[in-house]
Amino acid sequence: MKTTGTDTRGLKPTLYVISALGAMLAAGCASSPQPESAESTPPVAVSVDRVTSVDLPSFVEAGGIVQAGATARITSRVIAPIQAVHVRVGDRVKRGQTLVTVDAREVTANTARAVAAFAAATEGSRAAESRTASAEAALRLANATHARISALHEKRSATPQELDQAVAALTAAEAQVQMARSETAAANAARDAARAAADAASVATSYATLTSPFDGIVTDRMADPGSLATPGSPLVVVEESGPARLEVRLDESRLGRIVPGQEAEVRLEADAAAAWIAAKVVEVGRADPTSHAFLVKLELPAGTTTRTGSFGRARFAGNPRRTLVVPSSSLIRRAGLTFVFTVDTNRQARLRPVVPGAVVGDRTEILAGVADAETVVASPPPSLTDGSRTDASPTARPTGTAQESRP
Repeated sequence: MKTTGTDTRGLKPTLYVISALGAMLAAGCASSPQPESAESTPPVAVSVDRVTSVDLPSFVEAGGIVQAGATARITSRVIAPIQAVHVRVGDRVKRGQTLVTVDAREVTANTARAVAAFAAATEGSRAAESRTASAEAALRLANATHARISALHEKRSATPQELDQAVAALTAAEAQVQMARSETAAANAARDAARAAADAASVATSYATLTSPFDGIVTDRMADPGSLATPGSPLVVVEESGPARLEVRLDESRLGRIVPGQEAEVRLEADAAAAWIAAKVVEVGRADPTSHAFLVKLELPAGTTTRTGSFGRARFAGNPRRTLVVPSSSLIRRAGLTFVFTVDTNRQARLRPVVPGAVVGDRTEILAGVADAETVVASPPPSLTDGSRTDASPTARPTGTAQESRP
């Protein structure tokens, strides 16, 4: 993870080396024999420009790994031998498509047993309801007999013993009704329990067939027919089709104001010449307690072709910074070093070592080596050397202006 900016702490050793080489080059040029004096040599025609100061956006960069939007590790919920694995790595699958089939004979038998128990409990419930109806009918008869005997007893047409028998029959009928109703309630509860057991057994039967939870691609296969499937052990890995995500980690000092929905840029390193493309922050996770870094997820644009697990970089815009730029055409690269020709007050070209930075449109950022408003030679001709007279004035009007753009 790095931040592109104007930090020049590591530039001092480089500047010392560049300055020494520049002095050696100047000394070599000065000590070389001159066939003609500088005054007698005609000036070299050049075009000049100014060193300008512009505002450039600073960036926070971080590397990360491309991941799918969703990843499913398909596991079995029962312990059973695997009968068939219907997919291979790289296969594209649809939602609900069968991936793995395990031996379902045991769960099928359990389902059949649960269904039979539910049928028996249903019949028991019906028998209890019939007994309840019979007891209620007997109760109604006992009530009618008791009422009749009571009326006759009041008219002295029934004996006390007959009345006692009617009262006892009524009490017994009431007790039978209460017992029948309790048996019916118990039978109904047993029926409901059997129904739940049958449903559970049916669900367990579905565990024998493992399907894809979404449209995607098979990225890993860890089982073959004949091996034992156990709960928690993945058999197949499926990654969801659709926009992928780049996951990067940022420490708290660099997180700044990054929030979900914020625009950013990413570059996939699988293509060395890849350009920065627009992306969006979709999630900012909690800080890792060990590294104190935040996981930031960026959704890649639709249609981006990349493989999960590949490396990429994310770039987030920071606060603007003030920097110097020169025409990119003015840069001269020799032996791994970079130089520019400046024009002094005597209209002489002076070879100056510089440290280039980011490219800004048709101009290049200069981190060290020149000052603001200095005159540089744009597109130096091959005949131009250190100390050559030029036809340009150091106060000449620049041939162009800096175009601010993102590097």
